[in-house]
Amino acid sequence: MFVYADNAATTRVSEAAVRAMLPYLGTCFGNASSLYSFGQEAKEALENARATVAGCLGAEPREIYFTSGGSESDNQAIFSAAAQGRKKGKMHIISTAFEHHAVLHTLRRLEKEGFAVTYLDVHENGVVTPEQVRDAVREDTCLVTVMFANNEIGTIQPIREIGALCRERKVLFHTDAVQAAGHLPIDVKADNIDMLSLSAHKFHGPKGVGALYVRRGVTLQNLIEGGAQERGKRAGTENVAGIVALSVALKDACDHMAENAEKVSALRDRLIEGLLRIPHSALNGDRERRLPGNVNFCFEGIEGESLLLLLDDAGICASSGSACTSGSLDPSHVLLAIGRPHEVAHGSLRLSLCEENTPEDVDHILTEVPRIVEYLRNMSPVWKDLVSGKKQFML
Repeated sequence: MFVYADNAATTRVSEAAVRAMLPYLGTCFGNASSLYSFGQEAKEALENARATVAGCLGAEPREIYFTSGGSESDNQAIFSAAAQGRKKGKMHIISTAFEHHAVLHTLRRLEKEGFAVTYLDVHENGVVTPEQVRDAVREDTCLVTVMFANNEIGTIQPIREIGALCRERKVLFHTDAVQAAGHLPIDVKADNIDMLSLSAHKFHGPKGVGALYVRRGVTLQNLIEGGAQERGKRAGTENVAGIVALSVALKDACDHMAENAEKVSALRDRLIEGLLRIPHSALNGDRERRLPGNVNFCFEGIEGESLLLLLDDAGICASSGSACTSGSLDPSHVLLAIGRPHEVAHGSLRLSLCEENTPEDVDHILTEVPRIVEYLRNMSPVWKDLVSGKKQFML
């Protein structure tokens, strides 16, 4: 049996998205910047996609810029806010300790350029409070960037409240909504969001295409120089096929969000209940404020890498955290941020479901994970020390 349970890493491209792409790869392959009618057909498709994405986010079409994905969108939003802040002598930024590395690495670079960054601690449940943000805001704060939902433990942040606080203090607010878009309701106006990043491949669109919402009045700084595409703010020939597919996938996800969330949440909860029966295991992140499909566990006494390889042998695709850091031997910075010890954080498992998963998939996972965890523990000297009392259990 094959079970794909790593939808937080990427999703299967939907049939509707594939069908939407095909004309712009074949019969209507024109350059959207060309003035003749064949190119303008592609331009029309591009602008229709922009309007569709805007409608899904409660934005205006001219506030949507297409990019290569979430990382580029995060970079452009943060660098733009920093450049705007520098001009006003405001060089302080607020973020959290468990952001995606597309945000954290961008902030590290800005620190080398003289910016001060406050990294808010996250509570054990993985949720940042508006009060933490309020207490951290200074006179020289130019940006607050807090992810909408965490990519590893799935916790959903109080975005609307944080946004309202930022609006009151006249500080720009950016959110990395890569995991949230298409899965959670988003209204950039009501949520008080100034900039928002998303990526198509998290909601059944293709890889390599994303979008950045920028509220009208916020000055966007170029990352890529060249042509006049995207109103002069993102040079490079537009990926029309990918952009059209992004818009179709996002619209479909938003149209079916409630029913998908109900189905996936039920699968998620059954999976959580089953895995909690494994001794010395713990769910990471808040039980209620989490993405519909996210299940993240630590199992004491094992290594996550071995667990993933044996799950693969059992036909189950899973991860131990962000796919972007899968080559690292260090424990997840997200799990360390919520207070998991290094030894426990090494034994993590992320299972991320979508509406295409079935109860039979969950049954298979609940059969294989306990079996593999027991197998790994039986051959682990660390587990033997824990059982014998030489070491103390942490979970």
